[in-house]
Amino acid sequence: MKNLLNYQTSEYDCGPVSILNGIRYLFDREDIYPDMIKFIMLYCMDTYNEEGELCKRGTSPAAMSYVTNWLNHFGVIKHFPLYCEHFSGECVTLTPGSPIMDALKKGGVVVLFLYLEIGHYVLLTGIEDDRVLLFDPFYEEEDDPELDEEYFTEEITFINDQPKKANRSVALERLNRTSKDYYEMGELPCRDALVMYNTSLTKL
Repeated sequence: MKNLLNYQTSEYDCGPVSILNGIRYLFDREDIYPDMIKFIMLYCMDTYNEEGELCKRGTSPAAMSYVTNWLNHFGVIKHFPLYCEHFSGECVTLTPGSPIMDALKKGGVVVLFLYLEIGHYVLLTGIEDDRVLLFDPFYEEEDDPELDEEYFTEEITFINDQPKKANRSVALERLNRTSKDYYEMGELPCRDALVMYNTSLTKL
């Protein structure tokens, strides 16, 4: 049975929660090893903020790269059908032929770094025409009177009926922008993505 996708518990755990959501999306609950959950949480949230407080700057690209390698090693040792790839910089785009677009078209998912006031990770789960379906682990309610005005655009749509797949639909053009507004990836050198496949479903 597939789990519902999850929301972050604090202001800082969007990275590990999005990785775990990728595993939840790709695999049934009874197939997921508990040690995967333990070590994903252990290896993420590796940064310090300006006040020297651990975890309060979220998860670094270096940690995402390490988790990618760890999950691939885990998959080999445990014969678990998970394969991951880590991409950074100019190849992280949502354009035809890019690694991110190819992964989504093959049935993979993508943990993507973008902006939501500050740097933030979400899970991309699919493409519909000129929009991307994603699950944002930062919980918001569409009818909240204090909802940030940046959400009020046709380029960002709330999805409320797909809790195992997506809670936002975002225009591809918006995600690809080099600025740092809501659901934009920002400048090319700073981009980061972790691609995940269930290799029993996707032939690579």
